[in-house]
Amino acid sequence: QVQLVESGGGLVQAGGSLRLSCAASASISSFYVEWARQAPGKQRDFVARITSGGSVIYAGSVKGRFTISRDNAKNTVYLQMNGLKPEDTAVYYCHTTLPTIGNIWGQGTQVTVSS
Repeated sequence: QVQLVESGGGLVQAGGSLRLSCAASASISSFYVEWARQAPGKQRDFVARITSGGSVIYAGSVKGRFTISRDNAKNTVYLQMNGLKPEDTAVYYCHTTLPTIGNIWGQGTQVTVSS
């Protein structure tokens, strides 16, 4: 069973930066990976996606501030977050979908942005 483990969250002031990591227990180079986030009392929302070929797409609210990337040799996907705002405060999850297994989510990492 493939597992995803997020790390890199923390407390940062508005305007600061964080880099989140999503480490997979096996190769996920052939599959897309997404980052999503969930603020307290709100639904989980899409943040960014990177395909196996490296194509990326972002939610409008983070476009130009966040960058998703992947290092297939390390089975890791990153989310570089710059210009953080208080409204970026949430638990951030990575996610992929594998054939015959289905959706896999990590446990999440908390990001808190103070004003």
